[in-house]
Amino acid sequence: MDFLSTGPVQSSTVLILAHGAGAPMDSPFMNAVADGVATAAIRCVRFEFPYMAGRRHGGKKRPPDRQPVLLDHFQKVIQQISETAPKGASIYIGGKSMGGRMATLLAAQAVEKPLFQAVLCLGYPFHPPGKPEKTRTDHFPEISCPVLVCQGDRDPFGTRAEIENYALPSHVQFCWLPDGNHDLAPRVKSGYTKEENLAATIAAMVDFMEPDQPR
Repeated sequence: MDFLSTGPVQSSTVLILAHGAGAPMDSPFMNAVADGVATAAIRCVRFEFPYMAGRRHGGKKRPPDRQPVLLDHFQKVIQQISETAPKGASIYIGGKSMGGRMATLLAAQAVEKPLFQAVLCLGYPFHPPGKPEKTRTDHFPEISCPVLVCQGDRDPFGTRAEIENYALPSHVQFCWLPDGNHDLAPRVKSGYTKEENLAATIAAMVDFMEPDQPR
């Protein structure tokens, strides 16, 4: 498997971050997030699902793999990274959109103590755009570990107004990005900036993974 590792190799905190459905592991968004958490001495390891890796190596553009393939690959990545991480390291998993959803599904399926501590989602796809009745939250009650969701207020995959009416478990935390879209970026007229929302996202992620560290 090919990985992109950012941050100290011997860090005691490791974030395994999966990409979204349409962009690779080294998209500008993924690069910015990885670089941001690395400044807090957190090692961020990125990988690509088989369909995206195929595109990178000259294959034709394909849609995402079926869910069982995505989950199996993600689990293998977690196993491999956990075997090479420093002893006693805290491992977190997460991803952008689809990648974050796969991380929550793995957490929901864990029947024994998993290799990871918690899950981080960046723009979770709570429902398909324009179809708010088709929610993707049925598995959330099965998740026993903490979850952080960084979500734009106006994300078409789940707005703040919609999500605040969901009956989600109390250990699902939110970082709301003002006027943020699915990429967490606000509109120019809002008075907020993409850079501000990204900085707030990274700060929330770092605080979630290392809450006891002095800032």
